[in-house]
Amino acid sequence: MDKRLLLFLAYFFATHILCMAQVPGFFMKEEKRKVTIPFYSSNSLILLPVSINGNTPINFLVDTGVRSNILFSKILGDALGLEYTRRIKLVGADGADDLMASISPINHFDLGPIEGTFQSLLVLEQEFLELESVIGVPIYGILGYEFFKYNPVKINYDKGNMVFYKAGALKWRPFLYRKLDMTIYDNKPYINATVKQKDGTFIYPKLLIDTGANHGLLLNRETTEKITMPPLFIESALGQSLGGVLYGYIGRVDYMKFADFKLDEVLTSYPEETAFSYVIKDSGRFGSLGSEVLGRTQLIFDYPRNRLWVRKAQNFYAPFEYDMSGISLKKIPNDDNRIYVSDLRQGSVAQRAGIQIYDELLSINEVPTFIWELSELNKLLKSEPGKEIQLEIRRYEGDDLTKWTDHKFTFTLRKQI
Repeated sequence: MDKRLLLFLAYFFATHILCMAQVPGFFMKEEKRKVTIPFYSSNSLILLPVSINGNTPINFLVDTGVRSNILFSKILGDALGLEYTRRIKLVGADGADDLMASISPINHFDLGPIEGTFQSLLVLEQEFLELESVIGVPIYGILGYEFFKYNPVKINYDKGNMVFYKAGALKWRPFLYRKLDMTIYDNKPYINATVKQKDGTFIYPKLLIDTGANHGLLLNRETTEKITMPPLFIESALGQSLGGVLYGYIGRVDYMKFADFKLDEVLTSYPEETAFSYVIKDSGRFGSLGSEVLGRTQLIFDYPRNRLWVRKAQNFYAPFEYDMSGISLKKIPNDDNRIYVSDLRQGSVAQRAGIQIYDELLSINEVPTFIWELSELNKLLKSEPGKEIQLEIRRYEGDDLTKWTDHKFTFTLRKQI
């Protein structure tokens, strides 16, 4: 071969690799067809350790429902040595609060065999620790659209791992998977589904696929008059957003179908309309699918080809159960495993037994609280009707943490919806 041709080819490949390395995105460090990385899952929410600019790895939530990478603390961002170019105002999901964020435009993310190059970060100037209190595990940020935009990504909830494929891989249908057409709008993925409501009517909603939300099915009633409330529902806090707590109602639909898979009696959230609702209406969506549904499947997101592959997971047909105690629990952030009652449903078995808001749990069924994970406690409280729960709690006298009394309560779980 001519030496000039060899030099040209060497120059071409070197330039090509250099250009790829300078494109914002996530890439495999070595030339492989795929790599596998384990993740920690809490209530089917996906957490990955991420090192930013060579610093100690911290937990990030993998969230398809978010456009940008987010860091929850500017104090932490300063400690990581981030550089900022400007400030912007964000509106939380409840539309009630404005949040300020600083933009750090160029960062390197390290996830072991995968790296994120030229990654921008929205750094919240207000400390946001609520996710840790709700999930029970420290979470410092969110990985959004950038993680998915170039490469197929398989999420295996059964094995607790994620497979990151080379761009252009998966040219054939994976075994036992069904294909769904997926649209990407405003850097977020959407699919269409079929829902039979409790009044017998059908809707065919466009739904956001939201791996960072811990609900099952969510329907926004303000998007269409065709969405109807079921006859049996519970008023409840639906979740924690960057802008505050979302409120609304929990009920069920008769069934929902997607990719020819059918799920019966799906727990469904009906949030109240907020100032943020115009964004939902503009997207054309009727609602979203969260981890309570997605965690019953295995998923392959293929953003470049606008498709989603779906397969049933081991727990696909497990019944959808809601809390049977009336207790909402939170963990005190950045503390030893201290868990307290953050909310209490009026008329519930726990409330009638004498439990009060802000009671701190010392033990459940004679097992000390520090042995439990918050997600395990929540599973216990929605496990089965008729199950007896014994709580030992510590009740403080107002704001004085030096004065308290300890109490024991017993109640029996009862299905509400």
